[in-house]
Amino acid sequence: MTTNSAISNTARIEVRPVTGGIGAEISGIDIGEALSAATVSELRQALLDHLVIFFRDQEITPAQQLAFVRHFGEPDIYPFVKGLEDYPEITPILKLPEETVNFGGIWHSDTVYQPEPPMGTVLYAKELPPSGGDTLFANQYQAYETLSEPLRKFLDGLTAINSATKGSAAKTRAGRVADSGTGLAEKTMQAEHPVVRTHPETGRKALFVNIGHTVRFAGMTEEESAPILDFLYHHQIKPEFSCRFIWTPGSLAFWDNRCAQHYPVNDYHGHTRLLHRVTLKGDKPF
Repeated sequence: MTTNSAISNTARIEVRPVTGGIGAEISGIDIGEALSAATVSELRQALLDHLVIFFRDQEITPAQQLAFVRHFGEPDIYPFVKGLEDYPEITPILKLPEETVNFGGIWHSDTVYQPEPPMGTVLYAKELPPSGGDTLFANQYQAYETLSEPLRKFLDGLTAINSATKGSAAKTRAGRVADSGTGLAEKTMQAEHPVVRTHPETGRKALFVNIGHTVRFAGMTEEESAPILDFLYHHQIKPEFSCRFIWTPGSLAFWDNRCAQHYPVNDYHGHTRLLHRVTLKGDKPF
C-alpha cells in the first residue's frame, strides 16, 4: 500500500501524510504515556503504510523513549559508539559546533552490515541548530517497483556485500568512535543480503542496497558491480520517492529500516545538533 494525501482519523490517532510517496505526521497522542494495545496497533499500521511516522511536541525522558520503543520490538545496542551511561540502548547522535562531518551523513539504511539489520529506528530531538539539520527519507518499495521489468528480474536473483568499513559511511562516525567508541573493529562487520528484500509484514519487495554500506554484488568484483550500483544509488532517492522532515524541539521520527533509507543533511556548521537514537532488533532479510 502506498501513501496517499488523505488524512486518516482513527479512534485514537490522526495520521496526516506529508507526501504522496513516504511519511506521515501523527497527532492526538502523547508517547510518554502508557499506550493501549489498540493504539500501538494503529501506530504499527501507520508505520507499515507510510514507512516513517513523525511526532511533534513530545517531552519524554530516555526511559520513556525506551518504553515507547518496546511496544514495537526489542531495542538493540549500536556496535561502534557507546550509549548513554544508564541507557546503553540509546545512542547520542551528536555533531559539535567545531565539527564539519555529521554522524551518518550519507544516504543509507541503518547497520545493514549486520546479519540481522534493525527492523526500525526511533530518533528523538534533544538539541537542534537554529535552522538546518533536516532528515530526508526515501521509499524503497517505489524505488524497486519503478525499475524496468528486465532489471527487476536481474536484481531479484542477486545478493550484495555490505560492510561497515566502506569509507563513505565510516568517516561520518569517526569523531564519535574517537571520543566514545566501544573498541569493536569495523572490519568485523560485514554481511551479505538480498539486493531486493521482501518485507516480512507487508510481503512487498523493496530495494535493499545503499551507497553508505553496499560494496559490491556477491560473486562480482567492485568494478563489475559499480555501473549498476551507481545507477541504483541515484534512482532510489528520486524526489518522487522522498520526503524531508524539518526537526523542531520535541520531535520524534520512527522509520522502517526494511523499506526506507534516510539522509541527515549537514548544513548547520557552527551549531550543536543532538538526537537520541534507538534501533529495534530485526531479522535476517530474505
